[in-house]
Amino acid sequence: MRAASIVHGHSTADSPAAHQAVSHGWDRELVPDGAGETREPTPTCPVEAALAAVSGRWTTLVLRELAHGPRSYGGLRRALPRLSDKVLSDRLRTLVEQGLAERRETAGFPTRTAYSLTARGALLRPLLVQLYRTGSELLATGGDRAGAGSPVRPDGPGRRSHGS
Repeated sequence: MRAASIVHGHSTADSPAAHQAVSHGWDRELVPDGAGETREPTPTCPVEAALAAVSGRWTTLVLRELAHGPRSYGGLRRALPRLSDKVLSDRLRTLVEQGLAERRETAGFPTRTAYSLTARGALLRPLLVQLYRTGSELLATGGDRAGAGSPVRPDGPGRRSHGS
């Protein structure tokens, strides 16, 4: 949904000029194009698409392991020993369905299955790196407390708002 319109001093409510959209002054670093100009989460919003790709407990760790190269199911189980079979199977199935990972079976006995990131899945690597860095900074500045710290002014990171 677009911004509410304003009525210009020289227009009337029934004229076309009265219904022009007003820019919200989107931060072009956060919203570089129209796909992000939304007032609610939508599947076509690039940020929501990226978050959906890494959502779910253990997903980021499975992606991290796959970023090292192809892994067998057993190799993933050994790398993440506290991850249950049910959750690992679910995360791998979801990643394959999203086109982020591929599942390959090799002939022979027993049949071996390996999982690897697709080119699309490899796009998540910089996101995971930045999430790690940001998480480290958040933990360093406020521990594990949700919402710790003072509000930040929109004119710069680390700038405290008035009244803090």
